[in-house]
This record gives sequence, structure tokens and C-alpha cells, in this order.
Amino acid sequence: MHSLVFNGGTHTCMRACFGLTSPPSQPVAQNLAKLLYPKTFQKLCEGKNLGSCSAPNRQRDLCTFCTISLDQEEVFRTKVFDKSFSPLYGEDFYFEIPRPFQCLSFYVFAKGVFQRDLPVGKVSIRKEDLCKFSGKEHWFCLQPVDPNSEVQGKVHLEMRLNELITENGSVCQQLLVRIIECQGLPLISGQNCDPYATVSLVGPARSDQRKTKVKKKTSDPQFDETFFFEVTRPNSYTRKSNFQVEEEDIEKLEIKVELWNNGNLAQDVFLGETRVSVKILRNDHIHRAWYLLQPKGNGNKSKTDDLGSLRLNVTYTEDNVLPSACYTPLRTLLLQSPDAKPVSASAAHILGDVCRERYEAVLPVVRLLLHHNRLVPFVSAIAALELDHTQEANTIFRGNSLATRCIDDMMKIVGRSYLTVTLKPVLDEICESNKTCEIDPIKLREGDNVEVNKENLQGYVQKVFSSITQSSSSCPPLMCDMFRSLRQMASKRFPADPHVQYSAVSSFVFLRFFAVAVLSPHTFQLRPHHPDLEVSRTLTLISKTIQTLGSWGSLSKNKLVCKTVSQPVNMPIHQCVNLLSKCLSVCLSVIQSISVSPSIIPLEVQKRAQGRKRIGKKNFKKRWLRVTNRELSYHKHKGKEAICIIPVKNIRAVEKVDESAFNRKNMFQVLHGEKPLYVQAGNCVEASEWIEVLSQVSRCNPGRLGTFHPSAYATGVWLCCRSPNDSQPGCKPCTPTMLANLQLDIDCDRETERIFSLLTSNYSKLQKMEDACASIAVYQGPLREQEDYSLFTIQDPKETFHTVQQIKHILENLQREHDNRSGTAQYGSQ
Repeated sequence: MHSLVFNGGTHTCMRACFGLTSPPSQPVAQNLAKLLYPKTFQKLCEGKNLGSCSAPNRQRDLCTFCTISLDQEEVFRTKVFDKSFSPLYGEDFYFEIPRPFQCLSFYVFAKGVFQRDLPVGKVSIRKEDLCKFSGKEHWFCLQPVDPNSEVQGKVHLEMRLNELITENGSVCQQLLVRIIECQGLPLISGQNCDPYATVSLVGPARSDQRKTKVKKKTSDPQFDETFFFEVTRPNSYTRKSNFQVEEEDIEKLEIKVELWNNGNLAQDVFLGETRVSVKILRNDHIHRAWYLLQPKGNGNKSKTDDLGSLRLNVTYTEDNVLPSACYTPLRTLLLQSPDAKPVSASAAHILGDVCRERYEAVLPVVRLLLHHNRLVPFVSAIAALELDHTQEANTIFRGNSLATRCIDDMMKIVGRSYLTVTLKPVLDEICESNKTCEIDPIKLREGDNVEVNKENLQGYVQKVFSSITQSSSSCPPLMCDMFRSLRQMASKRFPADPHVQYSAVSSFVFLRFFAVAVLSPHTFQLRPHHPDLEVSRTLTLISKTIQTLGSWGSLSKNKLVCKTVSQPVNMPIHQCVNLLSKCLSVCLSVIQSISVSPSIIPLEVQKRAQGRKRIGKKNFKKRWLRVTNRELSYHKHKGKEAICIIPVKNIRAVEKVDESAFNRKNMFQVLHGEKPLYVQAGNCVEASEWIEVLSQVSRCNPGRLGTFHPSAYATGVWLCCRSPNDSQPGCKPCTPTMLANLQLDIDCDRETERIFSLLTSNYSKLQKMEDACASIAVYQGPLREQEDYSLFTIQDPKETFHTVQQIKHILENLQREHDNRSGTAQYGSQ
């Protein structure tokens, strides 16, 4: 698969094995040996001398923007740069390419006011050429945007050259061309096209053409039509004028296939072409292959006017994913990271150390740990390490550390729907109403009323702030778990500061999450494109206000000095503090509300009395079971006082009970204290819901059990393992508790391969870390070459040395697997 790196958003890759780009007149091959996952990081730096002097879009006040396209599909758009022929865009984009493509293109447009945007020019880089420019800045000359060169898709052809014997016994050659299907044709005006194909046999002195039927409203037409062409005249033929091609001229013949969109009453639109030389068919075999569509005339252009140039920095990589079993050792080592003592000696932390400058290095680790429900303990461990080196409470989690980067990526992954529900309605209103909110006297335009602008800004800020503070109950459980862990560690590190439990969290919730989303809504898919300049300025003012309001240190100590905030918010500081504390308290609540019916409506269930040696019918009593955010209780009658209350924080596991234990179906047990509570639900659905709810509300409790007994303790033994000790640890592993409502489409093999690539490319730093560990262990003193090792965190050189050696050994084995499977696909393969 393919992917491109642009700071600002990640597109999920789909698994695919088809994605090679062929040069003109070459069929596309399928590479079945491995899976390609390309990605790219692209920095749009600047433009120079945009627009031809003679072009109609050369205006005094030229406002330009750039789009980034995979073939003809726009995937990103920059903001509009005002009134400059040499704009400094300075925007980064990161994305993974989710489908096969031929070209990565950058289009420059002049912003139209009363008409459509006009294309200034483009830079188009073919997929096979991306590696030539990867990782370095280049100036690219803009090329004209020619409709005949804007093509994408591929065509499936079957061809054969036959020898035929005529009625009089002479021999002639006949060409068979079957056009089977096309895939990936472009959209026309946002809709599927009405394609048809022309098939021609062309040469120096002939051009015979056939035409397929029109296929309606499809980008993947199935033609399955066969055409026949006479290639050479019969040997006995004497009238040369009938055939201008002699036997030896067959080397000059070409099969040309053109795709067109049927315009009905309008002009037909060219969709692409491919050319195949007839000489490759001289072996009497059927030749069947996919061909990528090319521009008309293979994109040959005459010299054009200077349209300017773009400075780009494109980094393109492809991950070749091996079978899953190959990644087991590396994946296992990474998943052990949360349990490593110290955590700085773990594989995940070592990756963060050696790839500290790589923007994308943390993301695959976060995804892998998220998928296996190991992210919270890992981040808790590395956050505790960071807190040990934090001297002042007001600087907590303010740097760009491994812990903050992991949390940032986690919030972008699991918090996207949360942002959509919370911010999208108010952001849509702001972008579509387009009210002026400028309050800076220097930036005010002629005729602007600063008082009206302040009212507009105040209204917007209050709507955004209210949406955020009223949304805390919708905060994803994983984010709540993370924030709760941060709060506990921060309070323990700075016990004298009562506000640190909130400031540790507000720096993420407001400064790194909501404020960033308000500033760049397109990055979080809250808006389809960059907002225009005026709306962008409004969002900047709102974002700065949210950052200041979220800065708990300034609010809690009454140090709010930002004039931009005090006027637009129009509320006392203590009221802001109360709203924020309420919001954060809900996020930090020990248990979040879970919208599953058993947690709201008590169900009639059976409970077994505790402490009885015999199991009989009388041991079970009908009780009403009820769970809240704080406690699990059971009652003799609905609505009556509780007979027994079990604090949720004391629940250590919730598991099913074997039917044979009590000869009853739909049984589960709540493990707390010394004796378990056995419960029988009304049916299997109710039992499953109760287990899910109770597991969710107790998932972060300290002292969670790792094992349990699936049966009961009766007649002096555990019926499952026959152990006579009633305090014997369980004989079966507890079921891992996964977060509710968290659906992640994560390919763990692909993420592990990405980590392998990162470690391999930083192998020299791994070697330096290993040398540093050995040096510390031998000399037991300061390092002689401190500048080489200053970026490494080495608390326990022995453990770190051992982990680095494990990583190196795994990398060597994986590299051998890659070398053994690195077969080269041939063009024209089946």
C-alpha cells in the first residue's frame, strides 16, 4: 500500500497487493510476494513567480492556494495566501496512501471571487520517481494544467496475433484485441463517468478504429468486447494498394486504446490512453495484462511560458509487510514495555529515544499498544519517569516528551468522534456565518466597528467554551483513564499543590486537544478544507482564548492578564474556574457513565448466599441488583434500601461461571474481598451486558486479578482445578477488559513493520546506546563521550543493554526474512 506523510492528518490504509506503476506501453504487474504500505511526509515550502505574465490569472492582487492530489483526487488543500506572487506556504502534511496511484500532484490555483478558481499550474511526480526526490527540498517548475494530461485508472487487455489460412490457401495475420474492463477512472463533475473505449491499430500509413458500447455511471466499466484487425495481406495478394503495410512493417504497428467519457450533448472528455507495440505478440501466445492509462501522446509538451515554481520537500516510504508470524518476536517485546523495570529499558522507550527527531515514530507504537490495551500502563510509566525530573508544578507536561507525544497521538485517534460531537456544530456555524471578529487595532480594516467585532467574538468564544465544558461526560473512556492516571501521579509528585491534579490534565484537554482542533479544524476532519483568511483569523483568536482559559495555573491563581480573554468571555475568573473544575472533575471521575441498559434499569437476578459449604436450592435468593458509577448493590425489593453494598473500587474481576458449578445457566461472579458474589441473570444477553458493564466500571481498579476460578469451591475443593486451598490463586487467566465504544481499524503487522523500518534506519543510534550501556557498566562513572549519548535515557545499563541486544537480534532475523522474500515482479505477469 501507499502512503504519504503530511503533518496534520492520517488516512487509514487498506490492505492491498496491487500498486505498481508502469512506464508508457508497459502492463501493470501484481506483486503477490508482499504488501506495500506507502506513506508520505510533504512540506509545501513556498512558491516563486507564480503565474505567467501573459496568462489571464495574472492579477495585481493574486491570491493563491495549493491542492495535493493522488491522480485526480484532491486529498489536501492549503490555506489561501493573499496578494503575493511568491507566497511562503510553510505547511506540513502527513498521510498514508490508501490506494494504488500513478502520480502525486501539486496544483496551484488563483482564488476566484465571482468565478471558479483558476489553475495556475501544477507539479506532477510519478510514483516511481518519488524516491528520487525523497527527503530533500527541490524547486519544481510549474507545468500547465492540460485536460489531456489529467488521467488516472487502468485498462485490462487481452491480445493475440493469429495466422489465418484463407479460402484459396494463402496465409494472412489477424490481430485480436479484447478490452475486458477498466478500473479507477476519474469522476466527472463529482459523479461517475459514462465511459467508452476506442481501439485502434495505428502505423505509419494506416489507422483502423473500433468503438465499444457506452457504460453508464461507473468508474469501473466491464466492457468484455473483442475486435479483429487484419495486420498483413495474404501472400498471394497482388494489389498493393489495398494494404500499405508490408510484412516487415509490423514492427511499427501499435495498438492504441483510448478511454472517453460520453458527453451526450456536450463534448466527449478524454480519460486516458495506452499504447502496445504489436511486435510483442509475435510468439502466438495470448497476452493478457493490466495497463495504466497515460496522458495523450504520453504527455509530450512543447515549450511553454514560465508559470513559476514550487519548493517542496517530499518524503516517501513503502512498508513491505511480511506474514504475521514473522513479527511475533518484535511485537511481543514491544508489548512487554509497560512491565519493564525501569521503563526506560523497554523496547518502546528505546524506540522513542533513538527516533526522537522523527515526527511519525511514536504513532505506530501508540496504535500497537492501543490495539492490545497496553497504552495506558505504558504512558503512565513514562509519565512517572518524566515527573521524577519535573521540578515545578507549573511546568508539568509542557514539553515535547515521549509521554506528551504518545498522549497527543492517542487523543487524535480515540478523540475524533468526541471532537465531532463537541465542536463541529459550532465550528460549522462560525465558518458559514463569516462574521468579522478582529479586535487588534493594527489589523482592523477600514469601516470595521471594533465594538461589533468584540460582540461577535464574545458570542463565538462563549459557544465554544460552553460546548467544551458541557461535553465532559462524553469524553472517551480511554482518555478518562489516561487523565485519571496523570492526576494521581501529579498529586503524588506535588502533594502541596491542590491545583496540580487539574493543571496536569488541562494542559492536554485544552492546550493540546480542543485549542488545536479549533485552530485547524480541517486537520481533525471537522471541516473539509482550510478556512479562508478571515475565518482563520477568527479561529485563531478563539483558540488563543481557549488556551488561556485552559491554562489552569493562570486561572487558579487569578493571574489572567490576557485582554483578549477577559473581554470576549465576559465572565468572572472564579466562574471560569468553577466551570473548568466541574468539567475536569467529570473527566477524572473514578467511573464514567456507561449507556448500557443494566447500568440504568435494575434487573431481577439470583444471588447465592456467601459462606455456606453446601450448594442447594435454598442458597439462592431472588434479589434486585443495581450498579452505579460508585457502587454495586443488591436489594430485597425494587426501590428498597440495599441489603449489601460493594464499592466499585473494590471489584477485582468479573467473569463467567461454568454451568456445571451450580447446574445453572447464565451465571457470572463478581470477585471482591474474600468471597465472590455469584449472580444468575435472566438470559444470556443480560449476563453478557452485566459482565460488560461491571468490567468497564472497574477496569482501572488497583489490584485487578490476573487469574480466577471458573467454578465454585464446594465439598472442600475447587471444582475446576481440585485444589483444596480455598485461597488458592485462580487456575484460568482473567478476560482482558477492552474499552467500550472504541473501534480501531489497526493492522498490527503493518505497525510492527513500520517500527522495524524505523529501528533499522536508526541502527547506528542503537549501536551507540549499546556502547553507552557497556561504558557505564564497565567504568561506573561519567561517559567520556557524553555528547554522543546525551539524548539517551539509561537508568539501568544492564537491562537497557539486554533489551538493545534483543532488538538487534530481532532486526537481523526480520531483515533476513525480507531478503528471502524480495522477489521482483515482472511487467505483464498474470
